[in-house]
Amino acid sequence: RALTVVYGLLFDIDPRHQGLLKLHSGELIRPAVFTAESPEQVFTLRDPGVWERATSDLRSGMWHIWTGFDHLMFLVCLLLPCVLVRGGERGTRALRPVVMEVLKIVTAFTLAHSITLSMAALNLLSLPPRFTESVIAASVVLAAALNIFPTLLLRRWKAAFAFGLIHGFGFASALDDVGVSGAGLAATVLAFNVGVEAGQLAVVAVLLPLAYALRRRAWYESGVIRGGSSVIALIAMLWFVERAFDLKFMPVH
Repeated sequence: RALTVVYGLLFDIDPRHQGLLKLHSGELIRPAVFTAESPEQVFTLRDPGVWERATSDLRSGMWHIWTGFDHLMFLVCLLLPCVLVRGGERGTRALRPVVMEVLKIVTAFTLAHSITLSMAALNLLSLPPRFTESVIAASVVLAAALNIFPTLLLRRWKAAFAFGLIHGFGFASALDDVGVSGAGLAATVLAFNVGVEAGQLAVVAVLLPLAYALRRRAWYESGVIRGGSSVIALIAMLWFVERAFDLKFMPVH
C-alpha cells in the first residue's frame, strides 16, 4: 500500500542537486523531486486525492522559487530601491508609496510569468532552454544596472513584466523535469504557480520590512543598493557567459 524511496546521490557533493522520479503503478503516475532537504519520500500506491496532489505541487513551486537564485536576485534588485525617493528628489519614502510600488512590481512579475508558465506547461508556446536561461541572466544584469545607474529611464514594474515573461519559461522547466501530463496537468500548473507566488510573497515579507527599517542609514543606498547590485551584476554576467556559450565554471546556477 505504500512505497518508501530514499535517494542520496550527489547531495554530499552538490547540496542543490535534485533527483527526479516518475513512479508508475497501474493507472497511477506520480512525479517527485528529491532534494537534500527531502531525500526520503513515501508514496501511497493509489491515486492521490485532489488536496494531496495540490499540496505536493504547491510545495514544489515554493521550493523552485527559493532555490532559483537568478529569479530571487532579479526580484531583490527591483525591490531594494522602493524605500527611497528616486529621480531628481532625494530622501526616503513613507510606507504607503513604498507598499504601492512593491505591489506594482510584484503584480507585474506575477502576471507576466503566470502567462508564460501556463502557456509553456500546456505546450502552447516554447523557447529553447539555453536562450531562456541566458535571457534570465541578462534580466538580472539589467535589474542591477537600474540600481547602479538610477538615471536609466525604465520603470521597474515595466522591467518586472517584460522579463517576467521570460522567467515564466524558466519556471515551466521544473514541470518539464518531472514529466507531468494528461488530465491533471492544468491542476498541477495552477498549484505549482500558486506555490511560486507563495514563495515569492514570503521573500517580499522578509525583505521589505528589513529594507524599510534600514532606509535612513547613510550606507543603505551606496552600500546595500549600489554595492550589492554591483556584486549581483557581476555574478549574473558570469551566468550569462556560461549559459550563452554553454560553459561551466560557476559553482551555483
